[in-house]
Amino acid sequence: MSAGGAVEPGLPAAAAAPSPAPARDPGPGHLFRPISAEDEEQQPTEIESLCMNCYRNGMTRLLLTKIPFFREIIVSSFSCEHCGWNNTEIQSAGRIQDQGVRYTLTVRAQEDMDREVVKTDSATTRIPELDFEIPAFSQKGALTTVEGLISRAISGLEQDQPTRRVNEEAVAERIDEFIGKLKELKQVASPFTLIIDDPSGNSFVENPHAPRKDDALVITHYNRTLQQEEMLGLQAEAPEEKPEEEDIRNEVLQFNTNCPECNAPAQTNMKLVQIPHFKEVIIMATNCENCGHRTNEVKSGGAVEPLGTRITFHITDPSDMTRDLLKSETCSVEIPELEFELGMAVLGGKFTTLEGMLKDIRELVTKNPFTLGDSSSPGQTEKLQEFSQKLDQILEGVLKAHFIMDDPAGNSYLQNVYAPEDDPEMKVEHYKRTFDQNEELGLNDMKTEGYETGLPAQR
Repeated sequence: MSAGGAVEPGLPAAAAAPSPAPARDPGPGHLFRPISAEDEEQQPTEIESLCMNCYRNGMTRLLLTKIPFFREIIVSSFSCEHCGWNNTEIQSAGRIQDQGVRYTLTVRAQEDMDREVVKTDSATTRIPELDFEIPAFSQKGALTTVEGLISRAISGLEQDQPTRRVNEEAVAERIDEFIGKLKELKQVASPFTLIIDDPSGNSFVENPHAPRKDDALVITHYNRTLQQEEMLGLQAEAPEEKPEEEDIRNEVLQFNTNCPECNAPAQTNMKLVQIPHFKEVIIMATNCENCGHRTNEVKSGGAVEPLGTRITFHITDPSDMTRDLLKSETCSVEIPELEFELGMAVLGGKFTTLEGMLKDIRELVTKNPFTLGDSSSPGQTEKLQEFSQKLDQILEGVLKAHFIMDDPAGNSYLQNVYAPEDDPEMKVEHYKRTFDQNEELGLNDMKTEGYETGLPAQR
């Protein structure tokens, strides 16, 4: 429950200039003197000010004082002799502290209710036993006691009760019940906890045993959060983040296309995926509802790398089949034990597992229409059967083999399960491309520097 209704009007803004005082040069010690009723020289400054209640002139009194074991403060009090309205307020005369402060006081006796309390505008007051909170900036700062804080909250809650009893009787009854609980706290029938949390670090709860430790009071200093820094005006509000780029990364994009098999309208799904310890790729998948054809394709999300990449992996265990694999369109695949080589662009770009890649190779070879039917020779059929059997043995982990991926563009990848450490069964080599490899990638004729000077003059 919040005591937001306990806000009191602030100090009047329209105030006349004070009467000029006799000229003297007080030092800092004279401006802020320890608060004491016996100090006759400590007199408040009086300023005639406009009353915001009756709009006639009242009197504002300012007192610059110092609280023992705390710091300098400015106490202001306004009173109007015409309408009787009055207001008190306190402000810290020092800077905002380097850390916030939280006071946790366990109130056990009536003496604890008489402790002096300095509560600034930015402080939040809580009583956990009643689930009660006075939010920051809902009240002006005050120099009071623990009992005064509770009385101020009661006054704020009672302020609009007559109106509530007419318009919202049920709400008014619940507030009356809660006010009764607050009044019981003032009697200290049972212990309760008072927490004052001030990010500015300028609030204070008296320790009557100072300089000795107070067992009933726990003082905690903490570093302010970014939101608290912004609330106190110590840091400009952070600009709103533009989530468009992040949303695109987390979103599956769709665009219309035609099925490559039946030419019926279909949809292609596209998503950006960041591969750990590698780079970003674009996965595209098409599903035709008319003929059931499905296809997927992988495009590199980055540029052509400065060096080519050759990955040599030794397959030694069936668990190796689960490794993620990215084969770009410019990557060739070789299995020396089977005397097999797969050229560039064959099977296109794929993001799959090692097992999935080997099965695609088996399907590509064994279901080739030029090696089936009457046109096939007996010797060729035997070789295909032998190739298929050895490939099955590799998939089952019976036959150890080397799987080599050679990508001049450097955009292929095989998962390293030991990352970021090196994989003992995998060797990654980076090499400088030959002229012919650059020619196949179209890099020899690509001019990226000074191309403006080579353009023909525009008419």
